[in-house]
Amino acid sequence: MTIAVYPGTFDPVTFGHLDIIQRAAHLYDKLIIGVLHNSEKTPLFSVKERVNILTKATEDIANVEVCSFEGLSVDFARNVGAKVIVRGLRLITDFEYELQMAQTNRKLAPDVDTTFLYTSLQYSYLSSTTVKEVARFGGDIREFVPGFIVEEIKKKLEAGDKENRK
Repeated sequence: MTIAVYPGTFDPVTFGHLDIIQRAAHLYDKLIIGVLHNSEKTPLFSVKERVNILTKATEDIANVEVCSFEGLSVDFARNVGAKVIVRGLRLITDFEYELQMAQTNRKLAPDVDTTFLYTSLQYSYLSSTTVKEVARFGGDIREFVPGFIVEEIKKKLEAGDKENRK
């Protein structure tokens, strides 16, 4: 059984992420989505919320599992028995950073490979940061994330606005 991991912050998960997830799930026997807890970032959603959102967004893909992790992706991959790390590429500028990370990971864990999947063209411009920015200014994000995530983002932003008004 070939196990792959797709690590990321997924704050929030977008149609671009889901495109990569669906395609990677067809390539590997099991795909484990690793939701990274990164103490250097201030995410909109907690790790637990992101795991729950991703679990719901991928519930119809039988060979996908979602869990959280801290630390290096290669350590996460080894801990779950994965031999492959899946990384999504949107633009050529992503490639430089991702190649550097893949080479570093290969040095740290020669038994773990990295696979790059280009996001489908219709999502090549899309990032979680863009989604949050558009949402913060009241823009329509329905073309960027599934409907239930639109509602989750709205709730989070409204709660933040109420907190800021205090």
